[in-house]
Amino acid sequence: MKQTASHLVKRQKGLTLISWMVVIVFLLFQGVIAMNIIPVYLADSSVKKIMELLPNDSKAKEATTKNLKALVAKRLRINSIYSIKSENIMIKKGKNEKIVTIEYEPRGKLIGNLEYIVSFKHEARVKNR
Repeated sequence: MKQTASHLVKRQKGLTLISWMVVIVFLLFQGVIAMNIIPVYLADSSVKKIMELLPNDSKAKEATTKNLKALVAKRLRINSIYSIKSENIMIKKGKNEKIVTIEYEPRGKLIGNLEYIVSFKHEARVKNR
C-alpha cells in the first residue's frame, strides 16, 4: 500500500520532543526573568504612590528641606523599600515649592552572569505654606 506525501503530512500532528524542549526552556527562562523583575516593579509602584501622596501631605508642606528628605526616607522604610538610599532622594527649592526627585537603578542577577538594570525616576512638587 503506497501512501502519498500529502497523506503523510495530514497525519502529522503536534510537536516533536526537541520542539517541546525548546518551548519548555523558553518558558522557564521567561519565568526566571519574571520572578526577578516583578518584585522590582512592585517596589517601584510603592515609591510612585508615596510620591503621588506627597504634594497633599501637610507634614511635607511644613517641612524644611532636610526634614522633607527624612520624611520621604522614613516612608520608604515603612513600605519596606531599602534599595533606595538617601543619596537617591534629591530636593531642590523652587519658587514657592520644593521639588522632590527620587532617581534610582535597581540591579540584580538573573542566571549565571546575566544581570538586569532597571532605571526609575519620580518627581513630586510640594508647595510651601
